[in-house]
Amino acid sequence: MRILGAVLAGGRSSRFGSDKALAEWNGRTLLEGAIAALRPQCDDICVVGRSDAPVAAVADWPQPDCGPLGGMAGALRYALSHDFDQMLSIPVDVVGLPPDLRQRLSPAPAYLLNLPVAGLWRTAALPALETILTGRGSRSVRNFADACGARGVTLPSELSNINTLADLERLRAFNEHSHLLSEEP
Repeated sequence: MRILGAVLAGGRSSRFGSDKALAEWNGRTLLEGAIAALRPQCDDICVVGRSDAPVAAVADWPQPDCGPLGGMAGALRYALSHDFDQMLSIPVDVVGLPPDLRQRLSPAPAYLLNLPVAGLWRTAALPALETILTGRGSRSVRNFADACGARGVTLPSELSNINTLADLERLRAFNEHSHLLSEEP
């Protein structure tokens, strides 16, 4: 079973104010952190929605600005054309993903209830996703999850989603505060 890791990084970062994927967290960019999170869990990795990436860069499908489903469709098309059986997707703007995310989501298809774009998907689900993207119905990740029979998985702790610069600053402050508390005698 070959699994492709896909970092979804095609958003405009309009609420963030600059390229969110290049924002720094713990000494590396969010993009580098997302790739590092997937590396031990997948056979290969791609970044979707960007042309500049340190791994394979994949375009959204059918075009840019289709939201997370466009990124997922691009990644599933890439996975299918490169003989992968499954795709583990994560967004570029979330930190704190568990190092055993793939195992928690196995067997596919499954997604995180509090972060549906993070999921383990079978490449065989691509036709259902393409139908959603070319149709007139809801383009939500949950709609796709329902269409392919995915189950929702709950993590024991919340993840940190970084949508704004203020979110990143709060996370930095929390991390610094937690670090200081762990050093107290």
